[in-house]
Amino acid sequence: MSKGKVCLAYSGGLDTSVILAWLIEQGYEVVAFMANIGQEEDFEAAKIKALAIGATKFVCVDIQEEYVKKVLFPAIQVNAIYENVYLLGTALARPVIAKAQIAVAEQEGCFAVTHGCTGKGNDQVRFELSFYALQPDIKVITPWREPSFFKRFAGRQDLLDYATEKGIPVHQTKSKPWSTDENMAHISFEAGILEDPNHTPPKDMWKLTVDPLDAPDEPEDFTIQYKQGIPVKLTLADGTEVSDPVKLFLTANAIARRNGVGRIDIVENRFIGIKSRGCYETPGLTILRSCHVDLEGLTLDREVRAIRDSYVTPTYSRLLYNGKYFTPECEYVRTMIAPSQKTVNGVVRARCYKGSLSILGRYSSTEHLYDATESSMDELTGFEPVDASGFIAIQSIRIKKYGQSARKDGGSLNL
Repeated sequence: MSKGKVCLAYSGGLDTSVILAWLIEQGYEVVAFMANIGQEEDFEAAKIKALAIGATKFVCVDIQEEYVKKVLFPAIQVNAIYENVYLLGTALARPVIAKAQIAVAEQEGCFAVTHGCTGKGNDQVRFELSFYALQPDIKVITPWREPSFFKRFAGRQDLLDYATEKGIPVHQTKSKPWSTDENMAHISFEAGILEDPNHTPPKDMWKLTVDPLDAPDEPEDFTIQYKQGIPVKLTLADGTEVSDPVKLFLTANAIARRNGVGRIDIVENRFIGIKSRGCYETPGLTILRSCHVDLEGLTLDREVRAIRDSYVTPTYSRLLYNGKYFTPECEYVRTMIAPSQKTVNGVVRARCYKGSLSILGRYSSTEHLYDATESSMDELTGFEPVDASGFIAIQSIRIKKYGQSARKDGGSLNL
């Protein structure tokens, strides 16, 4: 007798293939759900594999456009970044995947959803908090936190042995001992040999980007136009223009990939409370975010930028990383993004070359916060130089008091 129907977030890899077979063994009917979020995946092969293992149905949902418009572009607007280096490629994808999975679960009459996230990672938190926000009554089955599962599959060899027993084809090999997760924005590499933070990733590990040493010897120039902080047109050196959101992002990916731009290797602090070494390739997002940061220097008010940088960006990034996208606090912070971007309109000219991104110039035909005559050292316009004397005099009042206090009793200020 069936225990009921569950919706499994299925990747087609070793872990979720074993989990699919295990759930069926436990008496569940399983709907295998896969999100097309821009990863390079053979979706038809994944479908054939899932149905062969025993899934009652395979459902693949294309969420690329929603991902770009609703998540990636706002992340660019706010310059989202975690611990000053990680562009949140994995975390960015989770809310839109969770939303699609809950919709499939409801559509297929599933009483529960399930996933293949490990008990030490961030993704279990991201998915489950999203599930409960989107469908508070949903039941979540977590194999990697079930003693009957993780004691049975204590290591990768146990998973491989089970796969062999069940006739599940797998592609994992000892020659590439690490795990990956991919979407349109990036790919991550973790675990295996990478758990030694001093172990240099092998050259053949990197998947999306060309090794900078092997990148073309000629630089590649392009321009990106932004409207209210959102990239709306990308123009290649040959004059080709791309404006469709998904195609624009994919074009940025292609530029960065062939020029070796977007690799990082870091040790980060997981929300769960442990440190983790991760290697990431985030090609197009690196370009689009960096050019956006540059354009803000020309078009964004100083005080607006200060408030945004000190509160909105780090808060949004932390909430996203910690899986709290569907929360009242994150909803509140997201409302602050668009108002800060009203003036971020213009074009950035940039160049990729052997792993680096250089800004060649920027201009805006509608925003005039920058005035060349005011900034010029050769023109006496904008304000009278003598006005600076009063400005400095006012600024120095507090500083003089500080200096006087330090000099009392023969004291002095130290470097």
